[in-house]
Amino acid sequence: MTISTPDGAGAVLLDATGQRCPLPVIALAKVARGLAPGALVVVIATDPAARHDIPAWARLRGHEVLEITESEPGTWRLAVRIVAPRTA
Repeated sequence: MTISTPDGAGAVLLDATGQRCPLPVIALAKVARGLAPGALVVVIATDPAARHDIPAWARLRGHEVLEITESEPGTWRLAVRIVAPRTA
C-alpha cells in the first residue's frame, strides 16, 4: 500500500494494487480517520471486490463515493469524499 499526498489541496492517493479483500477497505478507513471533512481520497485497487466493498464502507460511514471507473483492465479507481464523522 502506498499513500501519497500531493502538494496543495489535491486528493490523497491510496495505491492498494495487489491487496486482496479486506485490505483496501482497512487501508481506506485508516487514512480517512486522519482527514478533515471534505477531503478527497482516490483509491487504486486491483481486487474486484473493492468495487463493492469501498462503496458499502462509505455508505456505512456517511462518506460520498464520487467515482468508480476501471482505469485499465483489472484496475479500478474509486474517489471518496470524506464527510464529518457521525455523532451518536
